Amino acid sequence: MDHHTSLSNGDAEQYDFIVVGAGTCGATLAGRLSEDPKTTVLLLEAGPPDTSFWIHLPIGYGKTMWSPKYNWRFETEPDPGMNGRKMYWPRGKTLGGSSSINGLIYIRGQREDYDEWASFGNKGWGYDDVLPYFKRSEANQRGDSPYHGGKGPVRVSDVGAKHELIEGFIAGAKDCGIPRNDDFNGESQEGAGYYQLTTHQGRRCSSAQAFLKPARNRPNLDVKTNAQATRILFEGKRAVGLVYVQDGVEKTVRCRAEVLLAAGAIQSPQLLELSGIGRAEVLQRFNIPVLHELPGVGENMQDHLQVRLYYECTKPITTNDDLRTWFGQARIGLQWLLYRAGPLAIGINQGGCFMRALKDEQGRPLADRPDIQFHVSTLSADAAGAKVHPFSGFTLSICQLRPESRGHTHIQSRHPLQAPAMVPNYLSTELDRQTTVAGVQAAREIARSPSMRPYVKREHKPGAGTESYDALLDYCRNNGQTIFHPSGTAKMGNDPMSVVDDRLRVHGIQGLRVVDCSIMPTLVSGNTNAPAFMIAEKAVDMIREDHSPARRVIAKATAEAKLKALTAKPEEELFMRVGNSRPAA
Repeated sequence: MDHHTSLSNGDAEQYDFIVVGAGTCGATLAGRLSEDPKTTVLLLEAGPPDTSFWIHLPIGYGKTMWSPKYNWRFETEPDPGMNGRKMYWPRGKTLGGSSSINGLIYIRGQREDYDEWASFGNKGWGYDDVLPYFKRSEANQRGDSPYHGGKGPVRVSDVGAKHELIEGFIAGAKDCGIPRNDDFNGESQEGAGYYQLTTHQGRRCSSAQAFLKPARNRPNLDVKTNAQATRILFEGKRAVGLVYVQDGVEKTVRCRAEVLLAAGAIQSPQLLELSGIGRAEVLQRFNIPVLHELPGVGENMQDHLQVRLYYECTKPITTNDDLRTWFGQARIGLQWLLYRAGPLAIGINQGGCFMRALKDEQGRPLADRPDIQFHVSTLSADAAGAKVHPFSGFTLSICQLRPESRGHTHIQSRHPLQAPAMVPNYLSTELDRQTTVAGVQAAREIARSPSMRPYVKREHKPGAGTESYDALLDYCRNNGQTIFHPSGTAKMGNDPMSVVDDRLRVHGIQGLRVVDCSIMPTLVSGNTNAPAFMIAEKAVDMIREDHSPARRVIAKATAEAKLKALTAKPEEELFMRVGNSRPAA
């Protein structure tokens, strides 16, 4: 079938909405839209169902991080900013998507992030506009408050028992002038404290658990797994259906209302390009007919670069110690089985910190809000999911919150099952290099503070000989990794490089929206899972508004009024407006 072939009504199954990707946004969309029994929804997920025990056990992402079954296991192109290294980019490939394999941390970002989006002309995306959508999705353990929701589907829980090492870090941060903060999603993000996690009673709360599980018996929701979308189908410039492959068989499906792309910052732009929407030179390289040129598709890629510092602890109080012996493993296993508590119920990162690390020559912060985020882990390993070090260890990892570096992702062929090329361009600006090194220096300052010194036996990495700026920058280039937040590749806005408008509709195309982190104009200052829930919740309201009977009545009345006004014009003007000459008498 040609790229732009239309479907007759008898050729395929029909639904009102087709949602592509069952990740954080896709599962939320499908769950919410199917709440209306008159609306039919098809949800397509390229991966299998989320049946693995390791998905639901919070610490299990050490296993799923490398799983070929539940993880796309992408790899970037060699990155000059990382001394030519290719970077491993895990992305979820199951119901729940990356919310089924992520680190569980619930962070929204900063008020200024969203106000900046609005300042770009994206009406309705300021912080005060989006806060109700954060609250709507959230069932916070602490209940309702001005900043939190207590009745939503997404369970958000406190870590629980305090950990001696995390308490030491928080006190060490205070020694360095950073206040304690018990709610990073409250009035202010700045400070050190414990993270809240998307868990409930010791189990992960993914988007599939929050939104799909309650909806699976609805007759108007059809969820197809192992079904990878390969191309959008159009009639003119209206999206009318989709081609997908399930168990090796190509199938087509038609929609009455909209196709909703929620495949993530890598695969949503890929699907747009495979369907003839994107930068003309990219499409022509693979002989894909250009349906609509949008040069911003796949551009504006942003990600958080994580740099880890590893320490040997003076006390056997780390998760390394628990995992190193059969007795330790049995003890934490019983903690989880009997009480749904302990390290298995928490994941890896318990504590964190948001601070202003980049300073001028007088030691004054250059940013007016946090520019660095810490993840503090009570274990240490050379990579996420790798075997823990053979000593009592912990990790301080930092990431720059608002990188200036921009990368891109584009298809490498017209074959839909081939991964696109990913070029992150980490550390490609001077600000990014300076801020990242300043973050490493800040981590060392906290580790050397009076409150943390009793816990630090030695710095395992970077270690001795890495005191200078150049040595630390080289350490960052050689050891930095993604923190799994690629975003921005189908950005929202009205400038020439934007891909969707502020209602997430693809420019120049009808019946097609993108609803995932690729729409972010700029990366939020924190983890991206909570913002993804918000984006989908807000999109649901916009979709309902645009397809409500009242909206259709208003649109029809507006069209009729325009026609009436047109026909009421003098005869000469009427003929000029419709582009005809006056007929001869």
